[in-house]
Amino acid sequence: MERPIVTFLGPAASFSHQAAVEFFGKSAELLPRLSFADAFAAVQQGEADYAIIPCENSTNGSVVQTLDLLADPNNLYQDVAVCGVHYLTVHHCLLARRGVCTGQQDYESVAKLYTHPQAWGQCESFLGNYFKGIERQDVSSTSRAAEIVSKGKSEKSAAIASRFAAELHGLLVLEENIEDKNDNRTRFLVLRNIKSKHTALHLFRDMNNCTMQELPAYTPVAKKTLVSFMVRQDTPGALAEALLIFKSYGMNLTSINSRPSRKKTWQYVFLVECQTAGSIGDSRAAIDILGDLQSVTETCRHWGTWTE
Repeated sequence: MERPIVTFLGPAASFSHQAAVEFFGKSAELLPRLSFADAFAAVQQGEADYAIIPCENSTNGSVVQTLDLLADPNNLYQDVAVCGVHYLTVHHCLLARRGVCTGQQDYESVAKLYTHPQAWGQCESFLGNYFKGIERQDVSSTSRAAEIVSKGKSEKSAAIASRFAAELHGLLVLEENIEDKNDNRTRFLVLRNIKSKHTALHLFRDMNNCTMQELPAYTPVAKKTLVSFMVRQDTPGALAEALLIFKSYGMNLTSINSRPSRKKTWQYVFLVECQTAGSIGDSRAAIDILGDLQSVTETCRHWGTWTE
């Protein structure tokens, strides 16, 4: 079997890289991308079989960049579907070059901090204690933050990133586990190209305990389904009517998000995750739900059904 190509938010040593390694192991060729949109596009264009994309953090909530891409108002990703999920325990570290700080918890010389926007909200207690008023610079990933700090020879800066990133970029770990909660986890969606001959053969369940050549057989277990839709603005109760369709099929709504449609002002694309146990949670039920949704929405789409 050919090694599948998996893309992730890079550069190397990002949490997305760590998630890709944990989920796919050594069975895949890993391809970093500089943005979420680049990763989605790589799957759509067939440059990668899979992408692993962060969608939600247990401390800081939804990753809006991912939601915007899943809203897909211009139908750029018609061949992309969700086929799996991975939960990564996220431990943040404070990283700096040698000589920037004189010792642990002595951070007066740090003038600027770098990290991905999601990380700020996951480390607020630590930042509030030691870095009030210090400039914060958003960057594309935590690994990019570590890279910038490692190259900033004249700047007294630090990064919030992983120990993995510290080792790659030769930085000191000044503090470990600076996240607010020790059970801080990020949920990643695994995306596939539905036209890829590789991805049609794989059903994901527990990739941590198997190789791509030894994927577990399918059994009826709890599943999740992701559906997006846009309701009519001029119809009273349109959203409530759409949501009642999920109830009629025995679906428990586990997540509801909305993003601007970019079609009309104040019109939104709703992203709904629903879950049930047993065969009702399969793709057939999703197709039936979409059939009913078409009568009460302007647009609707099944993004995928996967095993939790």
